[in-house]
Amino acid sequence: MSFTAKLEASEERTHSLLSLGLDPDPDLLPAGLAPTPAGTLEFLGRVIEATTGLVASYKLNLAFYERWGRDGSGLLADTLALIPQDAPVILDGKRADIGSTAAAYAHALFEAWRADAATVSPYLGYDSVAPFLAHKDKGVFIVCRTSNAGAADFQQLRSDGETLYRHVARRAVSWDHHGNVGLVAGATAPAELRDIRQIAEHRLLLVPGIGAQGADLERAVRAALRPDGRGALIVIGRGILFASSGPDYAEAARAAASGYRDAVNALRSEPAGLRS
Repeated sequence: MSFTAKLEASEERTHSLLSLGLDPDPDLLPAGLAPTPAGTLEFLGRVIEATTGLVASYKLNLAFYERWGRDGSGLLADTLALIPQDAPVILDGKRADIGSTAAAYAHALFEAWRADAATVSPYLGYDSVAPFLAHKDKGVFIVCRTSNAGAADFQQLRSDGETLYRHVARRAVSWDHHGNVGLVAGATAPAELRDIRQIAEHRLLLVPGIGAQGADLERAVRAALRPDGRGALIVIGRGILFASSGPDYAEAARAAASGYRDAVNALRSEPAGLRS
């Protein structure tokens, strides 16, 4: 099954556009859990179990696993094994390089780790992205306009009368030979997010920045959705994972996921004209 088909089926089953960010900062683990790979796995297992049925996909930032070195590979493998098999997995490493190196990155993410989708940096150009795109059934989210405060340092620079992020969005669309290109567009910049939605047309947008980064959920969702009320993966990480620092963290995560899902769905039900 392709990433797109798997995602659509999961969204229908869960009635959700949420993508749960499984980014386990050991310094934020609830009291009583050791800040170790074992403690992290226990934490993630309970959160995944508590939120199953409320989120449509899972996004794992590889940094929070690689930080453990050799043990991180085991933590990543064990975490992936806990995720429901019918839910898509996005590995977020923003990988890119030239030639055989890019091909090796693509093999690692899509073949070795069996991810359904991945994030890719376009800075090195098409030949650095092509090995990922060649995996026709996998989703490839090209970094376009990020959610961090420093995004404007480069992404807002103008060339030939247009901002760099617009050039990236247009080029990404031109690279979409297999229907597997999506774009990363941060929720913290809703005007740019709306702009990217127009350029991307029907393509999927991966939308981080809601929750701990402070983006306005309503403005972001309205900007990101297609007229059919789909097309956006709304990423929530710390807002669900660390909804409580106490022993009730799993129950708090479920309540937070339910609240976010319902808030997004309330906006999906509006006529498309009201989202502008």
